[in-house]
Amino acid sequence: MKLPSHDAAARTPGDGGHRVHLPHFPAGPLRQVARRLLLALLVLVLTVAIVYLDRAGYHDNADERVDFLDSVYYSTVTLSTTGYGDIVPYSDSARLSNILLVTPLRVLFLIILVGTTLEVLAERTREQYRLNRWRSALRDHTVVVGFGTKGRSAVETLCATGLPKNRVVVVDPNHKVIEAANAEGFAGVVGDATRSDVLLRAEAQRARQFVIATQRDDTAVLVTLTARQLNRGANIVAAVREEENAPLLRQSGADAVITSASAAGRLLGMSVQSPTAGAVIEDLIQQGTGLDLVERTVVKAEVGKSVRDTEDLVVSVLRGHRLLAYDDPDASPLRAADRLITIVRAPMVQE
Repeated sequence: MKLPSHDAAARTPGDGGHRVHLPHFPAGPLRQVARRLLLALLVLVLTVAIVYLDRAGYHDNADERVDFLDSVYYSTVTLSTTGYGDIVPYSDSARLSNILLVTPLRVLFLIILVGTTLEVLAERTREQYRLNRWRSALRDHTVVVGFGTKGRSAVETLCATGLPKNRVVVVDPNHKVIEAANAEGFAGVVGDATRSDVLLRAEAQRARQFVIATQRDDTAVLVTLTARQLNRGANIVAAVREEENAPLLRQSGADAVITSASAAGRLLGMSVQSPTAGAVIEDLIQQGTGLDLVERTVVKAEVGKSVRDTEDLVVSVLRGHRLLAYDDPDASPLRAADRLITIVRAPMVQE
């Protein structure tokens, strides 16, 4: 299988910077500065127009006449409170316009400039503080690479089982996708997840688990290799389109590999033969409604009992690295270290 260095989606224009985007992030400082500078320019233009229209009421010590350039010069030094005094208003109308119009515009001009500086500095400080606090508190979180149909569905399932949204970090090369993730309450990193510096911005080295749901199988392999290199103990679950690529994902470090195309095909085939059975399987994999398929530990009261004596409907028993079916003779009696894969009602999971 050919392994290109970047995903096709990762070549989205404007993916530089690899910033961390927290939910409900405010407008960028550059946009705020540009908006304030535009307002300041409008104030300057308005002041120039006022002075130029009443230029006959002004006196220039140099040539005793005020032209357009002199109007611009006077407006600039007046709004900046420099006031050299070489051009002064001497008529009543010019002095009245300075009192009623130019002076308020000067105050507005200063408010715009000083306010912009203070606001940008305060915003940058708040942003940096918020980002540092987020990073220091982020532990044992889930990194989701790819927020398309598969990634979004995986996150919805995790949140339905009780995972808080602030414990999820989405990594995707598309700015709009990260904005959509922010709107849903998830932190996001814009960038190519095959690069270690991008995953480090998502604090991948301290993550508990990875969900890799990229659009291409070769990209999933590269992301898995990078994630496993940064975090040896994390649980990595990856999705592939072609079943033949699943062994390569496992060799790259994935703990579980889901073949999306084959799984959908099997569900289609089952639904053709038995629509009811297909509906039950779909209900089991959709957390939060109807029946849920969950994994839990063996409680103290169940130790030593048979699989059939438990309150829940046990499908399999995980003992060490062995997965035993419910009817396997070795599955009973249950041990304290066992984990049970059971079918329960959704309200019980929520409780």
